[in-house]
Amino acid sequence: MSIQIEDSWKGPLDKAFHQKSFAQLKQFLLVEKAAKHIYYPAGNQIFEAFNQTPFDKVKVVLLGQDPYHGPGQAHGLSFSVNDGVPFPPSLKNIFKALQVDYPGYEIPKYGNLTHWARQGVLLLNATLTVRANEAGSHQKKGWEEFTDEVIRMLSLERTHLVFMLWGAYAQSKTNMIDSSKHLVLKAVHPSPLSAHRGFFECKHFSQCNKYLEENEIPGIEWAFPKP
Repeated sequence: MSIQIEDSWKGPLDKAFHQKSFAQLKQFLLVEKAAKHIYYPAGNQIFEAFNQTPFDKVKVVLLGQDPYHGPGQAHGLSFSVNDGVPFPPSLKNIFKALQVDYPGYEIPKYGNLTHWARQGVLLLNATLTVRANEAGSHQKKGWEEFTDEVIRMLSLERTHLVFMLWGAYAQSKTNMIDSSKHLVLKAVHPSPLSAHRGFFECKHFSQCNKYLEENEIPGIEWAFPKP
């Protein structure tokens, strides 16, 4: 696995890249490749969230768990899919929640969330790769130690970030975040299994922008530009 990551992350994540667990992770991925297992996203997109959102530009951290495991879906941003790919159920529900939060919000024609990433939304999955058609197959191989360090360093070195933690797994990271200098927003996961328990009404998007603007940080334009 070659590490293609935007320069501003190299200093904060130097410790993470030198952990024993990261060396074991790289070896695991080499074995997967040698065994001709297909995994997603493509190698040059594994660190896409970091490449689209430099360390000093992060405003929001939106934490997912696994990349999508179907062909053509994952491209390195949590909850996002490549252009032309049908919306997975969780992404559909995110857009529905935006409609509740912002009446008149127009659901975009595509589910590629790069527009958010370029504004400072770090679309971070806890596990950055997954074997094709096998959900959870790359969990507990070393990715979690790496992405936990991402969360810790953002909490430590930045101020006035918004962490959106949806579902029990994301909320298990709460103790890594200094809530005295960041806003932590919690809701159930947008999955169809849980979204009906309050996700649609959570209004995290407007709460996020209110907090950013109160701290003299431009809010996120959640609406997509017209094609």
